[in-house]
Amino acid sequence: MKVLLVCSSGGHFKGLQQLNSFWENHERIWVTFNTTTTEAALNGEKVYWAYSPTNRNIPNLLRNMLLAFQVINQTRPQLILSTGAGVAVPFLIVGKLFGSQTVFVESVTRIKTLSLSAKLVLPFLNVLYVQWPQLQARYPQAELITPQESL
Repeated sequence: MKVLLVCSSGGHFKGLQQLNSFWENHERIWVTFNTTTTEAALNGEKVYWAYSPTNRNIPNLLRNMLLAFQVINQTRPQLILSTGAGVAVPFLIVGKLFGSQTVFVESVTRIKTLSLSAKLVLPFLNVLYVQWPQLQARYPQAELITPQESL
């Protein structure tokens, strides 16, 4: 299976790295921000560098939307997996339009409400994973996983 892994840098990147038992045996492509940490960690991986910052930055949203069309059209992933944040939005929406399965893993820090990114992509997701029962109660379509579980 070809998997597109999409996340911002920092904690979202670390969270997606921690899911490596799921994606490590699949063909994979990364989309994230170019930082010292991501560059070192993804040495030897296929990576597309997204435009940052994404918070309330319309020009970068448009650049990332164009990048999403280009990357997804070129790579044709069967699955797009994201831990957020803003960079995930164009990739999950475009991916769904191209027929990819789309999965979003909400941050463990989100206990009572979804992140803005998760709210925006919710209609385009095949699966939304949350890590707190309180959050699943509010969004019953979500699947509950604990931090110890992997996909």
